[in-house]
Amino acid sequence: MKARIGIVINKNTDTDKPVGKLSLKEAEAELARLAAETHRADEAYYAHDKPEITDAEYDAMRRRNLLIEKRFPKLKRKDSPSDKVGAAPSAKFEKVRHAVAMLSLDNAFDDEDVTDFAKRVSKFLGLKAQDEAAFTAEPKIDGLSLSLRYEHGELVQAATRGDGAEGENATANVLTIVDIPKKLIDAPGILEVRGEVYMSHDDFNALNKGLERGGEEPFANPRNAAAGSLRQLDAAITASRPLRFFAYAWGEVSEVLADTQTNAMKRLEGFGFKTNPLTKRCRNVDEMIAHYRSIEEKRATLGYDIDGVVYKVDRLDYQTRLGFVSRAPRWAIAHKFPAEKATTVLEDIEIQVGRTGKLTPVARLTPVTVGGVVVSNATLHNADEIKRKDVRVGDTVIVQRAGDVIPQIVEVVKDKRPHGAAAFSFPDRCPVCDSHAVNEVNPETGKADVDRRCTGGLICAAQAVERLKHFVARNAFDIEGFGEKQIAALFEKGIIKEPADIFTLSQRQNTGEVDLYTYKMKADGSPHFDKNGAKQLTNKKSVENLFAGIDARREISSARFVNALGIRHVGETNARLFVTHYGGVKEFYAAAIKARDDEREAYQEMLSIDGVGALVARAVIEFFDEKHNREAIDRLLAQVTPQKVETMASDSPVAGKTVVFTGKLELFTREEAKVRAQSLGARVAGSVSAKTDFLVAGPGAGSKLKKAKELDVRVMTESEWLEFIDG
Repeated sequence: MKARIGIVINKNTDTDKPVGKLSLKEAEAELARLAAETHRADEAYYAHDKPEITDAEYDAMRRRNLLIEKRFPKLKRKDSPSDKVGAAPSAKFEKVRHAVAMLSLDNAFDDEDVTDFAKRVSKFLGLKAQDEAAFTAEPKIDGLSLSLRYEHGELVQAATRGDGAEGENATANVLTIVDIPKKLIDAPGILEVRGEVYMSHDDFNALNKGLERGGEEPFANPRNAAAGSLRQLDAAITASRPLRFFAYAWGEVSEVLADTQTNAMKRLEGFGFKTNPLTKRCRNVDEMIAHYRSIEEKRATLGYDIDGVVYKVDRLDYQTRLGFVSRAPRWAIAHKFPAEKATTVLEDIEIQVGRTGKLTPVARLTPVTVGGVVVSNATLHNADEIKRKDVRVGDTVIVQRAGDVIPQIVEVVKDKRPHGAAAFSFPDRCPVCDSHAVNEVNPETGKADVDRRCTGGLICAAQAVERLKHFVARNAFDIEGFGEKQIAALFEKGIIKEPADIFTLSQRQNTGEVDLYTYKMKADGSPHFDKNGAKQLTNKKSVENLFAGIDARREISSARFVNALGIRHVGETNARLFVTHYGGVKEFYAAAIKARDDEREAYQEMLSIDGVGALVARAVIEFFDEKHNREAIDRLLAQVTPQKVETMASDSPVAGKTVVFTGKLELFTREEAKVRAQSLGARVAGSVSAKTDFLVAGPGAGSKLKKAKELDVRVMTESEWLEFIDG
């Protein structure tokens, strides 16, 4: 850390006086002093590379300036230090679109998973036994992911991961974190540094003690404390919290940082970022697992929470070739630590009904702390699991948090079973609407599904409200200010029955059909009444903010729109596959109707989408076969405009085209060929049809090549394909 030495702070002023005790005149003088001293420190540090005070003193000045401005907002100066980088604190977080998506990682839970991961990497790259595919291994920090954007060496924006594509602007808050450099020397013109914001155990304990002394609710664990501190609307609160940061990756860069992950991390260190000292380069799987064991042994003494080890392919050119699948990179994986366990008593088994009608048994437990979190519920998945584990009400059970997240019952302590405990009888009728609950039979395989589902459909209130909750969820429409409790309450009152009703709320408010201004929600989502039984007035501004959040989603990406519909087997990944293939929602809608009407070509085209099988295709067709679903979508489309799918790499000769690969490929693996084509904006299909634009045929091509010739599809060899796409 560079020291900033030389400036003498005038101790005769009110520099040590608590902000809460400053008078208006004192505050004005203090802001003037802070602006001048911060400007001088910036000149010495950035312009002349001769720092004159320590980083801690500099950051203390910035934090104090921010706190005074928060207490005396009218005194904020035009040359305020809080405006020097990024945006000033605002009433709510702005959305930030990531230039490069912030993806999650696939998980490995044992040594075999790690070995399989390494084998997949070698197979994808076509490596020989003698070829080295080294990896880095580093602790997986249990914190909040953050992306820092630097332009010409200056921090201009900080954003949380959000849904991976879009996060929240946290620039004002990040300015208060000491570990994060505000300016970089000799950095690329554009550099996005990714890492984890976290809180140490000591700082976490001290924070919770302070909260409890002030009568506030303490945080459950350091991860929640870090996330809650960073996502404060008041940056002054963030400034008072001891947040830390480890850098471990990057997003958009204007130049390649290095040739390997190892060297790229060394370069980030050179810029002033803290990277984890336990990161190590491993030459093979044995070294990876050995380092995992070493880190696991040190876990309790690190002073901060980790939940596993992340392995990354070291060579960056290999990372580029491997690319991504769904929402995770092929070149990295998280090796999770075994879940922590605890013993408790199963008090009851309740049945919940999900948005697809699935009946899910939930174990109600005597509360117990597992891995620092109080657990009172656990999933039992389905009737088969209850029977297999022989779980009964009253049993003493061992509970673990799977992947340190989802609580589950591992086993029953049979010798502690109470006398007379009866086997659980799984219901054959829906507990919400009393419709029959059945195990569906898969039409493709003839096998019964393990899950039991309510047959009530839209007459079942549980399914309707759960579908609406899914509709407004973060990975669907993500409507600001619209949570699950509000949805449930408005559904119960008959104000919202289907998605389109959300977008007519403001119109119905204006016409007097509904009155949300006098409809105040309590914490549990129920209406709030005063002692005389009258509804209390709510904050009119909050309702208007809700309407603004709804209006902001009247235009939405096609993938989010399709995912929000809640079609069985169609989540984020399949929604993106469908709209990318067809070009948009209306085209997907029309294709599903054609396939429903037994147009074989339309059905075969749906099956040709790489990643879509018969089960998914049938689920789509069955969804659009329901008249009430089509009518609900039509009403929604009258209120909402899905955006056309943007074709990636629009200047590519294959952008928007459909390509099929067949035969034994020799110049690249089939998976690598698929990823490269998709990165250029092409659609990769699994079968040849009249809509196929190119067939790339390797040795041994058979029926697909024959059909391509019959349909006059352009056929290329591997070499011709590479020459064509490389221009």
